[in-house]
Amino acid sequence: MDKDKLIAELQQLTQNMMGRLYEAEFEDLESFVEERQKLIDDIIRQFSSIPASVAQKVEIERILHHDPEITARMNALRLEAQDWLYKRNQAKQQRNAYEAGYTPDSFLMDRKK
Repeated sequence: MDKDKLIAELQQLTQNMMGRLYEAEFEDLESFVEERQKLIDDIIRQFSSIPASVAQKVEIERILHHDPEITARMNALRLEAQDWLYKRNQAKQQRNAYEAGYTPDSFLMDRKK
């Protein structure tokens, strides 16, 4: 595949993600990053033999312009997951505190005073 087609594919992939960025789940972003990396690797291989033209460099810069927004969404999802794990661990600790003192074979003896 030639460089222009690879760049066009990268552009299309990026535009598709930008169109649904704030509805995308982490699996969608993971898939996007993997597919994007394959395209970038192919583009780098192509450019290693013949340097990029000015038009190609401009198009790549335009595509990369979306990176901060994509990264911000990825960080937001990371923080959501981190918060969920923290809350889950807190609930687990509270549950364990109640269950820790219980022995199934024990019984309670009251004393009269």
